[in-house]
Amino acid sequence: MNSRTKKFLSYYKPYLGLFWADMACAFVVSAITLILPLCVRYITIYVLEASQPGALKKIYMMGAVMLALIAVHTVCDIFISYKGHRMGAMMESDMRSELFDHYQKLSFSFYDEHKTGQLMSRATNDILSLAELYHHGPEDIVISALKLIGALAILFTIDVKLTLIVFLFLPVMAVYACYLNKRMNAALRRTKERIGDINAQVEDTLAGIRVVKSFANEQVERQKFACANERFVQSRSEGYKSEAYFFEGMNAFTHLITTAVVVFGGAAIVGASLEMADLLTYILCVGILIEPIKRLVNFARLYQEGITGFDRFMDMLEIEPDIHDAKDAEELTDVRGHIAFRDVSFKYKEDYGHVLKHVTLDIQSGEYVAVVGPSGAGKSTLCSLIPRFYEVSEGTILLDGRDIRKIGLRSLRKHIGVVQQDVYLFAGSVLDNIRYGNMEATREEILEAAKQANAHEFIMELPHGYDTDIGQRGVKLSGGQKQRLSIARVFLKNPPILILDEATSALDNESERAVQDSLERLTRHRTTLVIAHRLSTVRNAQRIVVLTDSGIEEQGTHEQLLARSGVYANLHHMQLRM
Repeated sequence: MNSRTKKFLSYYKPYLGLFWADMACAFVVSAITLILPLCVRYITIYVLEASQPGALKKIYMMGAVMLALIAVHTVCDIFISYKGHRMGAMMESDMRSELFDHYQKLSFSFYDEHKTGQLMSRATNDILSLAELYHHGPEDIVISALKLIGALAILFTIDVKLTLIVFLFLPVMAVYACYLNKRMNAALRRTKERIGDINAQVEDTLAGIRVVKSFANEQVERQKFACANERFVQSRSEGYKSEAYFFEGMNAFTHLITTAVVVFGGAAIVGASLEMADLLTYILCVGILIEPIKRLVNFARLYQEGITGFDRFMDMLEIEPDIHDAKDAEELTDVRGHIAFRDVSFKYKEDYGHVLKHVTLDIQSGEYVAVVGPSGAGKSTLCSLIPRFYEVSEGTILLDGRDIRKIGLRSLRKHIGVVQQDVYLFAGSVLDNIRYGNMEATREEILEAAKQANAHEFIMELPHGYDTDIGQRGVKLSGGQKQRLSIARVFLKNPPILILDEATSALDNESERAVQDSLERLTRHRTTLVIAHRLSTVRNAQRIVVLTDSGIEEQGTHEQLLARSGVYANLHHMQLRM
């Protein structure tokens, strides 16, 4: 048994009691289905031989037995349909939760390479069909096996020659089914990939709908969507073609079996080697024999859909997080905020060039350091390495003398606050978005954080104050308002280390003044690392680090760097001329 099979079966473990109850009901349903034709045969014999004493009484008694069996059959069917389906849904939910948890463990590098729509498809469409497979799979196999074996046993006792004729069809059906199953599996996998492409296209377009409308490019997006949609239709058409050949071919075989039974059975009656009552029972049992064949055909479809989704699910789950806690990871306490880069180099992928080369930098506890330089020099990357959003390729980063790779990720990030230029706010209220900085904070603490971030006044002017819904990604707020909410989150988190990634570069002058004022309060008594595009915002930094493609080019205060007439001075003069 390979690892994926073990993983597939492991999801039954929490629901074994329900599973065995479902299997017991399936066994009872199969047994009753096989018994009923024998009851009919019993009644038919007494109808044909009605002259026997007490025949009518025996027929009524058997009718009562059949009614009782039908009642039990119905109760078991209801249990299978309700509880069995619920078990499948719970297992599907467990898988989706596991995948979601796994997504949260993966680093920025993973998300740099994968589209959100494709990832959503793995967590929704791919797992959706597994509920049916988990429920119907074992049930269909048990019911089909019991009915096939039982029906063939009954058929052999009635007429061996006729049963051998029926039996000849089965290997041909098996070969036919196996061949078309492979084609269906390939088509289903392509279809799931195409659905992922559609999800990615829709997510991309809707996320950027304001850009689309501002450039009047709705037609362009329609064409892109139509292309993805057409590819889906093509792949689905291939799947439907395979399914049509599969199901209609299997139906043709079942009709052939029935025809063979009627023709050869009728000939046997004429030849006086088969009784009418036996032929009636035989035809009923052939119907029972055909039903599990159809059930197995349906199982084949469920299996292909489910196992294709499971394979795609496992493809994601088997991606190991490239950033994780060390076995002996430490918890941070009494963080002072001394950060040291020791000969750090970094590149995003093995076949990419280095973004950072041999960077050595010491940032003292409580120091305010600005990182400036030309675009693409690696300023944001440098800061992303501190909370281990990416892992260093070479060298070491120390926090208070400890290698950050030996510190628990949650503990490390808990002590670092990040304010980015591209603010992300969640759909929900203002209060919920600020509380994201500390989920255990009281309302009073949230209000105080908002006041510190110069956000309280504009929040109170909103229709419902702190309970106002701000829309998807905070669409109902201005850029400056969103930025102040993100700063309020960090105030609430109250970390000893602060990273500001061009936090004011996209704001107008009035908003920038409000945000800058709140940032100055935020940076007090914290180790602060600021990435700046506009040099005017960092001229008061205790130290300015100039980063270029070659590494750290120069360091010093604003005045010292201007006096050197180096890279910083050139950048400063260029911005003055703009």
